[in-house]
Amino acid sequence: MAPRVELPTGFFNYPSPTAHDIPYQQHAPPANPVIRGLPLYYLSSIVAALPFAQSFLWNNAGFNKLRSRAELDHVEARYDPTVIPIPTPSHEPIASYTAESSLRVPNGHFHAAFKAGRLTPIDVAESLLPLIRRDVEKRSPHSTAFVQSQIELVKQAAEASTRRYRNGTPLGVLDGIPFAVKDETDVRGYKRHVGTKHDYTKSKDVETSWCVKKLEEQGAVMMGKLSMHELGLDTTNNNPNWGTPLNPYNEKYYTGGSSGGAAYAVAQGIVPFAVGSDGGGSIRIPSNYCGIYGLKPSHGRVSIAPLHQTDISTVVQGPLAGNMVDLEVSYRVLAQPDPSHPSSRLFAPPRPLTTPRSKKLGIYKPWLDRADPPVKQACQEALNYLLKLGYEVVDITIPLVHEGQLAHAMTILNETLASQPDVSDISSPNAVLLKVASQTPARDLLLAQRLRHLIMQHLAYLFQVHPGLIIVTPTTPNAGIPIGEGDLSYGVSDGNTAVRNMEYVWLANFTGVPCIQFPVGYVEPRQGKGKIPVGLSGNGEWGAEEELIAFGYDGERYLNEAFDGGRVRPEAWVDVLDNKSQ
Repeated sequence: MAPRVELPTGFFNYPSPTAHDIPYQQHAPPANPVIRGLPLYYLSSIVAALPFAQSFLWNNAGFNKLRSRAELDHVEARYDPTVIPIPTPSHEPIASYTAESSLRVPNGHFHAAFKAGRLTPIDVAESLLPLIRRDVEKRSPHSTAFVQSQIELVKQAAEASTRRYRNGTPLGVLDGIPFAVKDETDVRGYKRHVGTKHDYTKSKDVETSWCVKKLEEQGAVMMGKLSMHELGLDTTNNNPNWGTPLNPYNEKYYTGGSSGGAAYAVAQGIVPFAVGSDGGGSIRIPSNYCGIYGLKPSHGRVSIAPLHQTDISTVVQGPLAGNMVDLEVSYRVLAQPDPSHPSSRLFAPPRPLTTPRSKKLGIYKPWLDRADPPVKQACQEALNYLLKLGYEVVDITIPLVHEGQLAHAMTILNETLASQPDVSDISSPNAVLLKVASQTPARDLLLAQRLRHLIMQHLAYLFQVHPGLIIVTPTTPNAGIPIGEGDLSYGVSDGNTAVRNMEYVWLANFTGVPCIQFPVGYVEPRQGKGKIPVGLSGNGEWGAEEELIAFGYDGERYLNEAFDGGRVRPEAWVDVLDNKSQ
C-alpha cells in the first residue's frame, strides 16, 4: 500500500498526497536520426503521405512504453493540473494594483532617470526602434528577434508616458519601461503568426491579452512582438520563416526556444523584461541558454486570455527578465486575477512573503546525475553556496521521470495538433512532428493522463512531508545547443536533442507546479567564441511563486558573489541609457 498523508485543506483540486515508490531505471535515448537541409524537406513529404511511416516514428520515439507500466492500472486519469490555493482574509482582492506597492523597485536606472528628467520614455523608444525594426533597408542584427513593431503605437505610448513624468504623475515604476511579447500573444494592432507564415489574426479589432493590458495599465511601453519557434514545437528557436536570432553569448549557438526572441531581447539589454509562454520549458530553456531569469507560474495562475490555447493543459504565460527585481515586479503585474478567466480569477492577488521560509531543497540524485559534467559542476557550486545561506538538502524520489517526459510530450503534441489540424503550410520539421503525433491512440493518451495524476500525487506527498520544499534540478542537462551546418536555411529535425533539452523542465508543465530558472555560471563552448550560460531551476508547490522568487534572489546573490559584477553581459549588449550599443 502506497504511503499517504492527510489531504491539506487550503487548496482547490489538490491531489491526494500519495507516495509512489518506483525504483529509478536508466533509459537509453531512442535511435532518432538527425535530419537537416533538403533531405528533411523530402522526408516530410514522405511522412505526410505514408501513415505507416508516421506509425513507425511514433513507436520509435517510445510513446508506446506506458503500456507496460502496471503501476498505472488503478490510477484515475487527470486532464487538468490546476491546483489553486484558497485565498485567506489577508489575500482579499484589491481594487487596483500598482507596481509601486512592491517591496522593491525594478529598473531603478530607467525610473530614476525619467523622474529626474535626464531621460524620457520617448528618448528610450526612439533609441530602440532603429534596432528592432524589420521595415527598414538596413536592418540591425537585433531585428531578427522581432517579428513586428507598430511604430506609431510605440511612440504614442512613449509620448503619453513622457507627459505623465513631466506633469509629475507617473503611474508607477513601470511607467515608460519598454517591454515586448512573444508572437503568439494577442495585441491590438498586431498580427498573430505563432512563428508560422500564416496570419492567425481573426479580425483587425483584436482584443489585447490580459497580460499586455495589465502592463500597459502601469504605463509600460510595448515595443513589439518577438520571434518564436514555429508553433512552439521545439527547443532551439530555429525559424526559417522569420529568421533565427543567435545566442547573445555565442553566435554559433541557439537562443533556445520557444520564447527565444524574448530571451534574446532581454539578454541583449533591449528590454528589461518580456512576456513569454511555457508549455515544455519555453520560458526556462531560452532563459537558461541566454543567461537570464525566467518564471513559469502555476498552471492557471496567469491569465492566458484570449490566447487561443485555453484548452492546452501544459501552457502558461510568464516573464523573462534580466534580474530578479524585474522578474518579480513583472510577475506581480501579470498575475493579477482575471475575472474572465476560469482559474486565474480564483487565485489571490500576488503578495510578497511575510513569513519565514523552510529553505528545503529536494534533490533526486539519479535524475540530477544525468546532467553533463560541466553543468552538474556549476549547479553543485551554486548549491554549496546556498547551503551556507541556511538551505537544507533533502534526498527525494520522483516516480517514472522518463515515462513522465514521454507522457508530457504525447500530451502537448496532441493538444497542439487539435488546435492545428492543417500542417500543409508549416515547416518540414514540425510537419513531421505533428504527423507522427496524429498516430497516438486514445489508449496511450489516457495512460499519459494517469501518469500525470500519479506524479502529482507523489509531489503532493513530498510537499506535505517537507513543507516549503523546492525541488531542484539543472534547467537543462546540457550547456547550449550548437547550430549545425545548414540549420538556419531549412530547419533541423533532431528528436534526441529536443528530448535531452527537456530532461527536467517538463515536470512543471505536466503537473502544473511553478518553476523558476536563474543563471549560476558560464562554461566553455563546443564551437564558436563565448562561454555559454548555465542555469539552476527550482520547482515549488502549487501557488508557491513567492517562495520561488525568494529562492531566485538567493541564486542571484550567489551569481553576484561568484562572478565579479554578477550576470555577465554579452559583448553586443545594448546600453539604452547611453542611447548607444556597446
